[in-house]
Amino acid sequence: MNHSITLIPGDGIGPEVAHATVRAVDATGVFIAWERVDAGIKAERETGQFLPDAVFTSLARTHVGLKGPVATPIAAGHSSVNVALRKKLDLYVNFRPIKMLPGLKTRFSDLPIDMIIFRENTEDLYSGIEHEVVTDVVESLKVITKVASMKIARATFEYAAREGRRKVTAIHKANIMKMSDGLFLRCCREVAAEYTAVEYGEMIVDNACMQLVMRPEIFDLLVLPNLYGDIVSDLTAGLVGGLGIVPGANLGTRDAVFEAVHGTAPDIAGKGWANPTALMQSAALMLRHIGERDAANRLQRAIETVYRGSKHCTRDVGGTATTDEFTDAVIANL
Repeated sequence: MNHSITLIPGDGIGPEVAHATVRAVDATGVFIAWERVDAGIKAERETGQFLPDAVFTSLARTHVGLKGPVATPIAAGHSSVNVALRKKLDLYVNFRPIKMLPGLKTRFSDLPIDMIIFRENTEDLYSGIEHEVVTDVVESLKVITKVASMKIARATFEYAAREGRRKVTAIHKANIMKMSDGLFLRCCREVAAEYTAVEYGEMIVDNACMQLVMRPEIFDLLVLPNLYGDIVSDLTAGLVGGLGIVPGANLGTRDAVFEAVHGTAPDIAGKGWANPTALMQSAALMLRHIGERDAANRLQRAIETVYRGSKHCTRDVGGTATTDEFTDAVIANL
């Protein structure tokens, strides 16, 4: 079967890890027609827009995107490309698996960490509704709706039931934000009542952060509002080696964008040091999404084989291999 997929290489090391990932995906034997479009700094230079219309035109055709890291200038008036994509396409699920790669050494290497973050992706404080009340007093509004909360809760429990996962934990701060986080919790409880075979629990976000660094092995699936999900997903990535390792997916009813969640690392761009693991693992998620499960499993196993041997790992995880050498090793193990 042939597939068309939108490729957004991104900024900094983005084009390097995107090229490596395209090589690995093509080597699985799945035929993909890649539609390359730019977003971020390069796109602004060429089109005057950080997120050009061409991105949405392509995704309207393909409905699936693979995206490298894109830079957003901090406090410079530019809206985030990631947030804009999620809101425009209603990619309401941010899906991030957190699992230790074999052979990778971190202080948590001996623990059986295997959890998935389900982060609501479209509202909360990321709605961007803020204004200056009076001089030097700024108000930012936290928006929680039943519609969005029910959608992320249902996505979490449907995945748990389909994949045989054991437990869903809702993360909140309803002891303080009784109305907003209280609504989120009520939605989670309502959906949980329909899935009696899946264990359900709740945890206040500050306690959850402590438990995640003390006993990460006790967690399975976590469902969170947008802001807590953003923070906790990066925290959990740190348990298994950092943002250069973990994959990410933004999923909606019709469209999906799979992405590397790390930064653009402009200091090493062009040096051949970039680690494409995060985008490659995101591509494995993408292959599953488009129905190519065998290719997805082979790509994931090849990545894990390279890490298990450690000889061809990149310098950020203790190796000496270049981006191309790592990619060659993954392809050889396919």
